[in-house]
Amino acid sequence: MDLRKLKTLIDLVSESNISELEITEADGKVRIVKSDGAVAVPMMMQVPAAAPVAAPVAAAAPAAPVAAAAAPAAPAAETGHIVTSPMVGTFYRASGPNAKPFAEVGQQIKQGQAICIIEAMKIMNEIDSDFSGTITKILCENGQPVEFGQPLFVIE
Repeated sequence: MDLRKLKTLIDLVSESNISELEITEADGKVRIVKSDGAVAVPMMMQVPAAAPVAAPVAAAAPAAPVAAAAAPAAPAAETGHIVTSPMVGTFYRASGPNAKPFAEVGQQIKQGQAICIIEAMKIMNEIDSDFSGTITKILCENGQPVEFGQPLFVIE
C-alpha cells in the first residue's frame, strides 16, 4: 500500500466518527485505530517479507493532520421533545453556506418539516421534525460531526 493511500485512510478515520478501520489487500493489511477520540494511528501493517514497510509507516503517522472535533456531551435534563440524529454524519443547519437555516430558535415547526441536513458518505439527507412545536434549543454547531442518536434539537 503506498504512502498516499495510507495517509488518505488515516485522514478518513481522523475526520469521521468511526474509531477503527481495517483494510486487507493483496500486498498487506492495515488497521487504523483512533486513540483518545482524536488521533488516528496505524496500529499494524502486515506485508509479505519481500516488501519492507517500516519507513513508510513511520513517515505516515506524523504526517496525518489531527482533527480535534470533540462532540459535546448530551444535555443532562432537557425539557421538551428531543430530536436525535438518525445517522452518523455531519450536521448542517442550511442547504448551503449562504442559505437561510432550516430552523431557528423560537421558530414554530410542524411534524414532517425539514429542520437540518446530515451529510453521510457525500449524500445530503434532509432530516424532518418528528414533532410539532417551537424550537427552544439547537444542540449542534454547523459543520459538526454527529453520532447516531445524538440530540440535535429541543422542541416544546
